[in-house]
Amino acid sequence: MTTTPTTTRTTTALVTGANKGIGYEIAAGLGRLGWAVGVGARDDARREDAVARLRDAGVDAFGVPLDVTDDASVATAAALLADRGGLDVLVNNAGVTGGGEQLPSAVDLAAVRAAVEVNVWGVIRLTNAVLPMLRRSPSPRIVVVSSGVGSLTRQAADDGSTGPLSAAYSPSKTYLNAVTLQYAKELKDTGILVNLMCPGFVATDLNGHRGTRTPAQGAQSAIRLATLPDGGPTGTYSDDDGPVPW
Repeated sequence: MTTTPTTTRTTTALVTGANKGIGYEIAAGLGRLGWAVGVGARDDARREDAVARLRDAGVDAFGVPLDVTDDASVATAAALLADRGGLDVLVNNAGVTGGGEQLPSAVDLAAVRAAVEVNVWGVIRLTNAVLPMLRRSPSPRIVVVSSGVGSLTRQAADDGSTGPLSAAYSPSKTYLNAVTLQYAKELKDTGILVNLMCPGFVATDLNGHRGTRTPAQGAQSAIRLATLPDGGPTGTYSDDDGPVPW
């Protein structure tokens, strides 16, 4: 009697905006688990540099050219992942502030549009493109990197915890939270766990490196949610300290 040798399937994750900051550290953390990690980024040089650094650290990393604001780019990225065998975990990390002054009475609508295009529509565009692959995964996860400033409860408290007035960035994260919750409700019986996380005030390019946490610290909640056991929570909004109020 002959036996067929069993093969261990490698978990594959895609992290957007993974060429630096929190995204890079999420990729590094998942890679340390032995996962194959797609480094999604639109800048070719920075993406390949990140892939090289991750590989030097022993991570099974590969580059995924990706601009989440572009339909063709997203379709090409999805095809690349399909050719590699599919996708198990999507970490929607890419984000922008929108730039410029964001007082609601003075904000440039282009800033609002830029924030929503990346932070919300980009998440929808990419998630829908890879969702068929996630549905075929044995343990699919979607992690969405949001922010505590997207909390309407915290914004209404007006205690300074959400920073300066923001007519583009903060509302875009509130919109993102609402959309993600809709995904969680739609997919609740599919085994796809969909959760939001806040990395905290992390020193990154987005805030001129004024944050009080390191990118590695900011990545921890995303890694936790990406590795939830089957049957774990879905539709949650949390940071390292626990639930964030909606």
